[in-house]
Amino acid sequence: MKKGFVSVIIPAYRQERTIVRDLRSIKRAVDNLNIPYEIICVIDGRIDKTFSEAHKFARDNSRMQVVGYKENRGKGYAVRYGMAKSKGDIIAFIDAGMDLDPNGLNMCLEHFYWYSADVVVGSKRHPASKVYYPWQRRVLSWGYQMLVRILFGLNIKDTQVGLKFFRRAVLEKTLPRLLVKAFAFDIEMLAVANYLGFKKIYEAPVEIKMQFGGASSVTSKGFFKTLLHMLRDTLAVFYRLRILRYYSDKNQRKWKYDPDLDFRVNVG
Repeated sequence: MKKGFVSVIIPAYRQERTIVRDLRSIKRAVDNLNIPYEIICVIDGRIDKTFSEAHKFARDNSRMQVVGYKENRGKGYAVRYGMAKSKGDIIAFIDAGMDLDPNGLNMCLEHFYWYSADVVVGSKRHPASKVYYPWQRRVLSWGYQMLVRILFGLNIKDTQVGLKFFRRAVLEKTLPRLLVKAFAFDIEMLAVANYLGFKKIYEAPVEIKMQFGGASSVTSKGFFKTLLHMLRDTLAVFYRLRILRYYSDKNQRKWKYDPDLDFRVNVG
């Protein structure tokens, strides 16, 4: 596969204390790729100083822009919002934060070129991954991935790591059909891409060191609330895909159009 321009989308929400550190770390990792690129940081709701802190950092970085909107709309919306503003031949997104090592961008991109892939996903279950997180999370993650494999037939072992690469052509066909804005948006993107015939979906190794405690703890109310939302949205994707056939070209008139998410604007 010919190397081209890469867009990296970074969704961020309520990270005023860490966003500059995270952007600096991700930018350093992207610089090491030695490719033409742009970074688009999307602030998912201006409810604290995350936007202003990120914007101050980006002023001195010509290949980085910070965008956003007033109200929180969910990570899936933020990723698609950034993608709609992207110009890359290859488009990636990566979570801000210390759990995921941004140097995984390099391995994902290498896999992308090596396999001439449609999609490459960072995977906790890749043999070369280095993952440190509680055993309870491992069990829940394994159970969820078994459900995903049964429902959608995706030939990958992990869909939930916040690091993914897409060919632009995949997104051009996939994004206009999507509905999920917050939970399980990864599943919808991958399931619909697979349904449309983009079968070259591969996994790449990542390094994750999950912080203990807080909202990510399996004992927190927030964690189980998120888990329930994930299950609900995952089953909804299955219902639309297998029962309603919502994502079919025949149902194009039913697709929800949002001009802020129009991926075709930057084509050409």
